[in-house]
Amino acid sequence: MQRSSNTNILDRPLGRGGGRGGDGNVSLSAFAYLYSELVQYHQGRVASISELERRLESAGYGVGLKVLELLAYRSREAKRETRLMSILHFVSSSVWKALFGKAADSLERSIDHADEFMIVDYEPITSTFVSVPSDFGQLSVDAYISGIIAGVLDGAGFTARVTAHSVTMEEGEKPVSTSSSAASTPLPRKEKAVFLVKFAQEVLARDAALER
Repeated sequence: MQRSSNTNILDRPLGRGGGRGGDGNVSLSAFAYLYSELVQYHQGRVASISELERRLESAGYGVGLKVLELLAYRSREAKRETRLMSILHFVSSSVWKALFGKAADSLERSIDHADEFMIVDYEPITSTFVSVPSDFGQLSVDAYISGIIAGVLDGAGFTARVTAHSVTMEEGEKPVSTSSSAASTPLPRKEKAVFLVKFAQEVLARDAALER
């Protein structure tokens, strides 16, 4: 019996489809439009900025769970990450590459708080092409990505609170563009996205026990 040459849909790269005339990548303009509509949809159903961010996080959370499941299937390995730094590297590299075509720009540990880590992205797709009205100045539309991170971590057994923050880049701090969005970015960004990951105490205790 001859085996079909068609690639299993679960083995295909994320963001690719079977459309004609190209590799099927979702265009940035299409994503920006759809994401803008998602933000506006929830905006009309909330009474505060914090509630809007929670809704965006919730929307991303389910995506994170599915991405973890898909990447675990593709790796075809029986083992799973058990160490805290290993899962963070998995998120900032494997998950980021699967979703955004590049690794996160940096992964840092908080100097002041042992339970906090930061994933930095200089060009997050969710805010690069979405403008925030002045009366929503404190809104972080990157909350969708923080929800994805939380979904991946929670699904892997690393309970954490993840929040998105826009941080002004310091003088001389320039991102090295590695994504295809660099050529189409409207204006040079003045802020970077920092995703603050605060792990639950039981996660820290478990990781400390594994070091013994």
